[in-house]
Amino acid sequence: MDCHVLAPVNLGEAPRCPSCGNAIGMLPQLPPYRVELVLYGRDFGDFVTCSGYDLLVSERFAEAFRAEGLTGLEGFHPAEVVKVRKKRRGPKPSVVPRYLAVTACFAHAAVDLEHSRLRYSDPITCSECLIGGLDAIHGFTLQPGTWRGEDIFRARGLPGRLIVSERFARFVAHHGFTNIQLVPTEDFVKDPDAPRSPPSTPVAKA
Repeated sequence: MDCHVLAPVNLGEAPRCPSCGNAIGMLPQLPPYRVELVLYGRDFGDFVTCSGYDLLVSERFAEAFRAEGLTGLEGFHPAEVVKVRKKRRGPKPSVVPRYLAVTACFAHAAVDLEHSRLRYSDPITCSECLIGGLDAIHGFTLQPGTWRGEDIFRARGLPGRLIVSERFARFVAHHGFTNIQLVPTEDFVKDPDAPRSPPSTPVAKA
């Protein structure tokens, strides 16, 4: 299941590093949210990635997230589902669940450059935001003491990746939420140039 944000789109200011001032994320979308959903199976998912850093969560996901005191998601703005497209044959669902638009927070947690298997094309120039030319990930971990307990977040040095706590993983399994795949950080691979050899140590450090 996919989501496409429809025009008109109102954008805010990109988050910036407090140290170097460089943008550390995309321009955030502002309400109102109008979306088109692309359905590959028969059922709607509870967790849907959209463009940029936006996510859609079902109303039942949002209610459980709040009720159980999980942290890290911001926004919870109603999203208007303007259109549903099916990629497979069969009737369109007659009832579309309510969705809310959320974003995952930018946390203080930072990727551990010494103990993660990362490949860079350009060096990291700021020790605060850790932004560099990250080309590939073959497993990663976080710097000890930097994570402050958020249940879903984006870490310094890995702004494009969503990271979740073990509590979040148990939460998803307990409720049977759909359209979400969780991978242990040490097993996570993102390498557009595979099957090149994975990096054994970082090639750039802050």
